Amino acid sequence: MAVIAGNIDKSIPWWREPTREQWLTWVAAWLGWTLDAFDFTIFLLLMVPISQDFNVPLTEVTAVFTITLWMRLVGATVSGWAADRIGRKTPLMISIGWYSVCNFIAAFSPAFWFLFLFRALLGIGMGAEWPVGAALAMENWPIRSRGFMGAVLQGSWGLGALLSSAAYGLLYDSIGWRGLLAIGVLPAFLIIYVRRYVKEPPVWLENRRRQRAEGREMKMPLFSIFRRNMLGNTLTACWMMASAFVVGYSVGGMFPSYLQRDLHLAPAMVALPVMLQSFVFFLAGILWGWFADRFGRRWVLIITAVLTIPVAPLYLLTTNYTMIVVFFTLQGLFGGGGLHTQHPHYLSERFPTEVRATAAGFCYHQGAIWGGLVGPVLAYLAINMHLGFAVPMLIGTTVASVSMILAMVFSPETRGKELVADLVLA
Repeated sequence: MAVIAGNIDKSIPWWREPTREQWLTWVAAWLGWTLDAFDFTIFLLLMVPISQDFNVPLTEVTAVFTITLWMRLVGATVSGWAADRIGRKTPLMISIGWYSVCNFIAAFSPAFWFLFLFRALLGIGMGAEWPVGAALAMENWPIRSRGFMGAVLQGSWGLGALLSSAAYGLLYDSIGWRGLLAIGVLPAFLIIYVRRYVKEPPVWLENRRRQRAEGREMKMPLFSIFRRNMLGNTLTACWMMASAFVVGYSVGGMFPSYLQRDLHLAPAMVALPVMLQSFVFFLAGILWGWFADRFGRRWVLIITAVLTIPVAPLYLLTTNYTMIVVFFTLQGLFGGGGLHTQHPHYLSERFPTEVRATAAGFCYHQGAIWGGLVGPVLAYLAINMHLGFAVPMLIGTTVASVSMILAMVFSPETRGKELVADLVLA
């Protein structure tokens, strides 16, 4: 078997085990994901102002949020197939350029339909970035610290959200929502870094060589993950990701709108809890990544899902601003970073090399379909049914957390798994 990590020398610190090339590759995936997060989460802070500027109901603006998430599945499926067929590097560069340019063009929208169109197109680029970035980083990284670095990678979504909330709090009054979308073009410069420093993972190169040498090329990787011997694994991975997305967007998707519309808070007061929770989201990746490498991926997801439930009412069933800030920030440790930082390494470890990017991308982003329903449903219940946002957010968080726990009961543990070049499904 061709193994990505080789023999582990535990006499050296874990951070010295990866080579310079492995570090450069991980940084590329990390930057791509962090800046992806900025471009997506900035919109969550702007839905109420956009609704007012175009004079459309907030429920219609949440449909932009939904279509962006739904189109991620399209991008993930296409880029996952390309990554499994031609390599991880080129699809990563295309995806970064795609979502950056779409966000920039959306800033100049003359009408709401134009904004809707280009945020939908942005979703394709966002969806395309995650599977290739995750596969690229995890296939290159040593086993000993894969869970930790995978969690830090995913947890960096919190850094992107932190950047967007800081930009909103500091710049909104001077440049407005259009200016905030326009600066989302900056990630495009990352393409230069990827082109220069990133190389294809050796395990993928060897797997691709074997496919060609043995005449067993994997031309339809998406269909292969639904074969009988893979079906249970694929379905439980989809169940896990659907639960995770619903938790995530029940917690944070409409939270800025809740503070703006229901509590009538100023931009700086809206930005503060979002910034703090985003930072804790990142720190949670460090904590739970360490835990995952020692005790397993499943236990992290079970424990954090359980702890998400009692924290939610502490910031949703109060109007005390201090309690909202403190406990919403704390939620970043559980329903935020804890529940969402296991995906790059856990999904990569659950599928063989020849379908890894396709499988991880599909399972991850079909969850976005379910997550995309959260915004419109919460907005409908809050506005049309006159319930406010707090109670629907609480229900969504609780039910989806229970669903995550059940999904983990039927899911495999993958801690310590070697990523090999052997042909499994081809």
